Amino acid sequence: MYTLVNNTTKLNLLDVITQSIEECHRFYFNVAFVSYSGVQLLLDSLQIAKEKGIPGKLITGTYLNYTDPKAVRKLMDFDNLDVRIFQATETQGFHPKAYIFEYDTYYKVIIGSSNLTNYALKSNIEWNLQVIAKESDEKNDFLSYLKESFNNIWDQCESDTHEFLLDYEKFYTEVHKGDMIEDPPSRQIYTFPLQTRLKPNSMQLKAVDALEALRENGAERALAVAATGTGKTYMAAFDVKRVAPNKMLFIVHRDVILTKAIESFTRILNISSEEISLFNGVNEYRNATYVFSTNIMMSNHYKKFDPYEFDYIIIDEAHHATSSTYQKIINYFKPQFLLGMTATPERPDEGNVFDVFDNNLAIDVRLREALSEGLLVPFHYYGITDQSEIDLSDEYLSPEQIAEKLNITSRVDFIIDRMNFYGFDGKKLKSIGFCVTKKHAEFMATEFNKRGIPAVYLTDKSSRKERLKQIKLLEDDNQPLNIIFTVGLFNEGVDIPSVNQILMLRPTESPIIFTQQLGRGLRKHYSKGFLTILDFIGNYSKSFLIAIALYGSRSVNKKEIKHAVKHDFRSIPGPSNIRMDKIAKEQILNQLENENFYSLKYLKEDYSTFKSAFNGRIPWYLQNYLLLEGAPDPVLFFSESISANKSDNYYQFLSKVEKNNSQILKIISDKDFMTIYSTYSGFLPVKRPHDLAILELALTTNSFTLEVALKNVEKYVEGDQLDSTLHALEMFELRYPNHNKKYNFITLTKGNDDTYLFNEQLTKIIKNPTYHTILSDLIHYGLLRYQLEQGKTNYGTPFLKLYSEYSLQDLTYVLNFRKPFRALTGKGVTLFDKDSKSYCLIINLHKEEEISERIKYKDKFINQEHFQWESPNSASPETPLGKKLIYNLDYGVTLHLFVRKYSTINNVTQRYTYIGTADAISHRNEKPIEIQLALHNKMPIDLYQEFEPEKAEF
Repeated sequence: MYTLVNNTTKLNLLDVITQSIEECHRFYFNVAFVSYSGVQLLLDSLQIAKEKGIPGKLITGTYLNYTDPKAVRKLMDFDNLDVRIFQATETQGFHPKAYIFEYDTYYKVIIGSSNLTNYALKSNIEWNLQVIAKESDEKNDFLSYLKESFNNIWDQCESDTHEFLLDYEKFYTEVHKGDMIEDPPSRQIYTFPLQTRLKPNSMQLKAVDALEALRENGAERALAVAATGTGKTYMAAFDVKRVAPNKMLFIVHRDVILTKAIESFTRILNISSEEISLFNGVNEYRNATYVFSTNIMMSNHYKKFDPYEFDYIIIDEAHHATSSTYQKIINYFKPQFLLGMTATPERPDEGNVFDVFDNNLAIDVRLREALSEGLLVPFHYYGITDQSEIDLSDEYLSPEQIAEKLNITSRVDFIIDRMNFYGFDGKKLKSIGFCVTKKHAEFMATEFNKRGIPAVYLTDKSSRKERLKQIKLLEDDNQPLNIIFTVGLFNEGVDIPSVNQILMLRPTESPIIFTQQLGRGLRKHYSKGFLTILDFIGNYSKSFLIAIALYGSRSVNKKEIKHAVKHDFRSIPGPSNIRMDKIAKEQILNQLENENFYSLKYLKEDYSTFKSAFNGRIPWYLQNYLLLEGAPDPVLFFSESISANKSDNYYQFLSKVEKNNSQILKIISDKDFMTIYSTYSGFLPVKRPHDLAILELALTTNSFTLEVALKNVEKYVEGDQLDSTLHALEMFELRYPNHNKKYNFITLTKGNDDTYLFNEQLTKIIKNPTYHTILSDLIHYGLLRYQLEQGKTNYGTPFLKLYSEYSLQDLTYVLNFRKPFRALTGKGVTLFDKDSKSYCLIINLHKEEEISERIKYKDKFINQEHFQWESPNSASPETPLGKKLIYNLDYGVTLHLFVRKYSTINNVTQRYTYIGTADAISHRNEKPIEIQLALHNKMPIDLYQEFEPEKAEF
């Protein structure tokens, strides 16, 4: 039953709420704003409820600083009422209005627009929907979801409301000081808690804690990688403040950054100008605690300093740390700690940046995480179908030919029309338009000026003076310049914080370049609340690369990207939004459907675009792929499951794309090294760090003890890792016949204590400097990537991360199998512990190979919390296996679910997604038994939808 409560003379919300409070058995309020005026109107009814012993829960919040702490304190006077406060943040507001009343056989639910204020309860124009819902109703998802949502918010609230109110009251009083002044000035909206002094943001706090932990474990160097605009300089200043070195050196690649860096350190450290020196080879620096310089200046004058003069050295723009100028500085000085900082879109110089910093990664904040944490402004992306008469379908068109097709006046009119339609946030339009060639950029600037929109164009040939001049004009609200069209510029290393619009005017050829261009407008600035991105998508053969860039994953998974496109990338964090028009969406989905991500042709093209973004150099190291956001997953170049590439390792793949390269040919001709390198490659992507953590020891020693192995493993995962470490050692010793003989790396020497020795062949290979470098790169790539994706969390035994993907071979590692592991196809159930207490259910949802009706199974997700599974045909309710499956709780059996939608895509075997553990709650039939399973973890909606059957419509 539904009723509209809208404060008419017939019925207002106050009448309904007061009556309901007095008559219900229990009540729950979830309201964003609570004023004393509203609470006062409910006092009599709340008192009646108290006397009757009717309990209640109330949630309110700090959003927009409206909730009055006096009103909250009054509510807390009622001992039958439990009150909690939800703390809103810059990226997550709190704006619900719901009143829930529980009765004997039903719930009365009122959801609408009314907060708990006198106006909202009585006289405002408000619409509130009253619903009567019975728990006995079949499939009453509304009521169960409502209660679950309330409880989730309740658990996120501050539990100690008294303590929380002490801080909030001070804040509330400060913010509302001017409210009673007649004709008060406009009041700035602050987010609680009021920051009277600069505090680290979430990235900075995590980085500083990580750096401290690294130093406690003996690290002397570390690298911090974070998206542009997230505050790396402040992060370094916060860490310096914590360390308090006697003397610090800060090095940058460009002198224009020095002034801002000095300002940041001065603000964080609260230091005087006498304590800071800008070293330019002439200025006196000896009395300064904090010295700032460029790499060029310091590389020319570093011998003026003692090697031990600085306790703490910071290398900004550390992607250049492998260059000769930086290497002079780094090799000369002997600081107690060396910190490197770089942004994710920046292209490194020749060499391995991670090696410079001892492969210690303090933090890595990618674009999505930065958006989620509110470190960048949200963006609104619109994928717009370009004019139909522009034909870019020929994939062999040159940039000049593409520009010629794009340089038509009707397209300019169309672009301006869409710009006017979508608009921008801010007082003045400040836009960057990315073009395909200089001729294209020049044409666009000319045409925009003809139409009264001030525009200029810049290229990589434009002088530095001209670039700075035009950027300054664009940022100045009093200057007319609205847009800079560019080619070969602004992809990286340029800071224009107030840019409020990005125009993508050329076909996207690289997710890396796309991400770099998008990032040019994401830095926070007081003049904008969000960035508008207009992407004009033509009938280009590789438009699907846009979807890969927006998806933001290193691993290209066709089904996940298609799902994201169909649902407008709903998983993009925060208030950012992605929308493609119907034609653009259909084009991209069709391309995704027809593209074979595993073909050698595609892999070569993927490599080529990365190489191009890598300044055209051969990316010798797997770790190179970790620095650039939007980079392909290099493991796909040689994954064992991809038969198309026929490469066992990265260098074999390089030999196919860099033909006749003598250095590569020499390396792959060494069969002994290739055997070891291919075996190491088989551990990628890492599903547990133990194996590579042990092999990492071979880089520095010939032998080790179990204690040493455990200590190295504990660098990468927390908690007790003895069993998994022993399993890895046993695997290398070939204890189990199902494991590959190529794993024969370790022998065990018996003496006073057990000592492990790496075999002679591996030890010999490691002594070769080239091979040492290649193996070190692979090991640290695997461990660093694992760190980025899974952190140091201990997943216990079995070592399974919820919703991660695993191959059957992966399961031999993460489950610590100590017996032959038979291949499981179709309907699989396998025991993995000696006490017969845990089973893996290996499930294929869509089985193209199932022709016979006899072997068609009805496995499916019923909803996000339940799964229907059919047992093997051999199982019945009377067999030992059947009993353990249908009465698993009674037998103390744990059921682990591994599910994949398709067994193969483009003839490539797919991995299984770990859905977690489950319990059987009902069953029917036999041979097979149809079992209803209740999942212990409710599936995320995006993942649940991915496993739903494909729909024909877009």
